[in-house]
Amino acid sequence: MRQTLTRLVLVAGLFACGAAFAQMNFEGLDLGNKKADPKKKKRKTDPKKADDKKPEEKKDDGEVPLPEGGLDLSKTTPDKKAPADKKGGAAATMSFDAVDVSGKTGDRQRMEAAITLFKAENFEAAAVAFFDMSQDPKLAGLQVESQYWLGKTLYKLAMYHSALEMFSKVLERGPSTKFFKSSLEWLFFIARKTVNETVVLDEIAKYSNYEFPERFRNEFRYLLARYNFVRGRALDQAEQKGEADKSFDEVKRIALMIPKGDPFYPRAKYLEGLSYFRENKPETALEAMKEVVKVTRLEEGPLNAEAKNLKALRELAFMQLARTHYGARQNRYAIFYLSKIERGGPQWLEALFEASWAHYRVGQYEQALGNLITLSSPFFRDEYFPEALILKAVIYFENCRYREALSIIEDFERIYSPVQEELEKLVSKNLEATEYFQVFDDVRKKNKAGAKLSATDEILERILNLALTDKDLKKTVDSITELEGEIDSIAAKGDTFKYSNLSKSVIEQLKVQREGLIKKAGVMAKGKLEFELGSLKTMRANGLRIKFETTSKEKDFLEAMLASGGEQATVKPYILKYGVPDEFLYWPYVGEFWRDELGTYQYTLTKGCIERDSANRVRE
Repeated sequence: MRQTLTRLVLVAGLFACGAAFAQMNFEGLDLGNKKADPKKKKRKTDPKKADDKKPEEKKDDGEVPLPEGGLDLSKTTPDKKAPADKKGGAAATMSFDAVDVSGKTGDRQRMEAAITLFKAENFEAAAVAFFDMSQDPKLAGLQVESQYWLGKTLYKLAMYHSALEMFSKVLERGPSTKFFKSSLEWLFFIARKTVNETVVLDEIAKYSNYEFPERFRNEFRYLLARYNFVRGRALDQAEQKGEADKSFDEVKRIALMIPKGDPFYPRAKYLEGLSYFRENKPETALEAMKEVVKVTRLEEGPLNAEAKNLKALRELAFMQLARTHYGARQNRYAIFYLSKIERGGPQWLEALFEASWAHYRVGQYEQALGNLITLSSPFFRDEYFPEALILKAVIYFENCRYREALSIIEDFERIYSPVQEELEKLVSKNLEATEYFQVFDDVRKKNKAGAKLSATDEILERILNLALTDKDLKKTVDSITELEGEIDSIAAKGDTFKYSNLSKSVIEQLKVQREGLIKKAGVMAKGKLEFELGSLKTMRANGLRIKFETTSKEKDFLEAMLASGGEQATVKPYILKYGVPDEFLYWPYVGEFWRDELGTYQYTLTKGCIERDSANRVRE
């Protein structure tokens, strides 16, 4: 005992001499290469300036800058004041097992060791270290800090859903923790990385009353507006109009708070326009959509990721402008806006279909039928456009081509009658939400594995494609796929990570998240299927009506022929025109589809009952 005291006195005497020693730890941590420089001053970070600092963009890979926050290694708070050297600075110390003479406990050294692994980009080992500390009851004082660093580390491992879970745990502690503000910032980075930003919206909406850093403020406003928009649509489907009105009013209020020129201004303006369109205020909705088109005008040249997002938003605005004009029976304006959609883009097929109806309304039957030829090509065999056959039958009926009209209606019945039957079976079963998703997931997995589908499965696949026309449902399904990929990615990690308690915990958390998303997807799928079942019933009823009208017209024709005592003409030849714009070449269709021809077809009606003059004028 006396010998030990003598050593401690000797150590204290050495401290008094003012010599700076490297810190040593005999618990397995080697910091021998980290020499302290007493002349070098540590820089302090002003939190206010850090909030206002704009993130620096990396040009090489587009990596989003990470937020400041976490452990400040330039300052540690010792349990007791360390002795000062003669120059007024804190002297370097030595640690002997449980004897704390430096102010840095073994717990703090353990934290710094994990942070060192993080900074060395050994993220798997760092993640395991942070997790173990967060689970250790003896380190309760470091639990929040461990969870925060674990969230950062999982983000670096591209495990974004797992990182979201960690930051959520930190945020649950409230704004009193020093990591609260930084954790809020990390939510935005996760929202930018996930395929579906709505998985983060619920978490962000919980903290709508807190002040966000300036550089994230407008992004937060947009995400909050998006959250209220999605919520409002769900309430509309649940027929809770009063609550839905409040959500959409909130969308419009928040959209006005985002200044023009901000990157999130056009996105918020688009949501505002949709909100006004829902309220049947077409003029206000049109102004909002025109503003979106104006501020998303892009220059020629290669597009980066942000420019591609703006381009997609611009096309959505064009689609909404077209639909608004079509609803007001301004069909030529609708055709004009639909022609702005890029050929081959995500909105292209929908634009072709909707333009077909507008062309039909103004009597441009050749163009309408040409668009429908593209939709029926083998390239788009799995797409769901049942109403295309109804429109095609109507056009032939209008041109007194009764035999063709009946044949098209028969095709419609052959294809979509089984679909309606399967839809009725699914909806009438009153399955649990998860069971609705399971039906589709089985077909999806068979498709992915390349397995041959049965006749029933082929119909279910068609129904799956039908359900996925709902963009919010598709994003939710994409999130489920992303979650499954995150679970599968653990198998590719090193043994230290793969067989750790962390991996077991992460997998359990991801499974819980997956179940929640499956339930959400199931509810959305059921609502979508119920809606489409009603639409399909209406289309089949219209098909039967066309069939009845066609039969009636044929009956009238036969009676007229008998009354005249001879043959009666039902159709007359049309004047054919082959002129095409200067940028196109006329090429007759010979039974083959070529990708570069898709979207440019015009079906030539050689005969019909509607006469046109040599100028090919049509009725409005």
